[in-house]
Amino acid sequence: MERTQVGIVGAGPAGLVLGRLLELEGIESVILEARSRDYVEHRIRAGVLEHDTAELLAEAGVGERMRAEGLVHEGIELRYGGVGHRIDFAALTGRHVVLYGQTEVVKDLIAARLQSGAPLVFEATGVALHDVAGEPSISYVADGEERVLRCDVIAGCDGFHGVSRPAVPDLTVWEREYPFGWLGILAEVAPSCDELIYAHSPRGFALHSMRSPELSRLYVQCDPGDDIANWPDTRIWDELHARLAMDGWTLQEGPVLDKGITPMRSFVAEPMRHGKLFLAGDAAHIVPPTGAKGLNLAVADVRLLAEAFAAHFKGGDSALLDAYSHTALWRVWRAEHFSWWMTSMLHQFPDHDRFGERLQLSQLEYTCRSTAAATSLAENYVGLPVDFPAISQEALGRR
Repeated sequence: MERTQVGIVGAGPAGLVLGRLLELEGIESVILEARSRDYVEHRIRAGVLEHDTAELLAEAGVGERMRAEGLVHEGIELRYGGVGHRIDFAALTGRHVVLYGQTEVVKDLIAARLQSGAPLVFEATGVALHDVAGEPSISYVADGEERVLRCDVIAGCDGFHGVSRPAVPDLTVWEREYPFGWLGILAEVAPSCDELIYAHSPRGFALHSMRSPELSRLYVQCDPGDDIANWPDTRIWDELHARLAMDGWTLQEGPVLDKGITPMRSFVAEPMRHGKLFLAGDAAHIVPPTGAKGLNLAVADVRLLAEAFAAHFKGGDSALLDAYSHTALWRVWRAEHFSWWMTSMLHQFPDHDRFGERLQLSQLEYTCRSTAAATSLAENYVGLPVDFPAISQEALGRR
């Protein structure tokens, strides 16, 4: 029988960041991950870190490589009608984002935890949660041995398909499926731009991003049910050229190292707490990737949880734990709206008519020409400050 203060299910960004923050507070935790270390460290995911996310990683002592290799971006480009329009984050908000792949964030966090010797169990199968409203425990199998971990609280950081969310009874769920997905490629070629390009075109959305000075990350809107086999590299590059076209600008091609199709959804489950089980990250909410919020929302959740656990374990104060779900959800819903708004403004919808197309162009034009509208986009994209005032419980419709 094992014992710890905080049992953490999942070694994605949410679980690993929480474990790191708790370790710095002197609070015991055990992280259980169903996948292998190699799998976790190599799954291709998001790469845009909000201003405060990057600052938190640096303050937690896991930002050295991010500072050296991450790309600081002070704006993005909205491209439509063959013309590019820059949204200047630095001028509008005084803040920036950092491009540093989620895979790299995860590698840094795993390396720090293994170096410290704090418990991290990979390939933990058959994970099950027990008595989360009373005396919680987690059963699992590791190295062929059945084990039980007793803990004071459990942090469910195991993603959308994990075991934590189903352990919360009477969940209220809000969900929206989008009629398109993103086909993403990682290409071995220097980026063709200095900052991200979000492109609206009659052929569908496209995004030009990057992972390093040598690697480009690019996306095109596609049918979410399409087979990746229908997209040979030449077809992908042809679509990218067509959707990103602008006079005087050239898209550089290179070998495609990885490609895949990701469906898009918006999803929120409330509450994010039941008894001594606390949900964080994708276990509680999913956003379409257009707003670059997924990883950042997970970090925002566990920042709150770490502070609440510290107050509880070190000072006997449970007020922050009691407020966790409400406090986290105001930011979740803000990010859901921003991600939906960016998605709706930039993608082609199957039922859009010429009127809908003109509405999108009007919104893009207003966003690029109005300082107030551009500031709203910039403020949400770089991330609302940690101390941004939360909306009232009544406004969220909570009892």
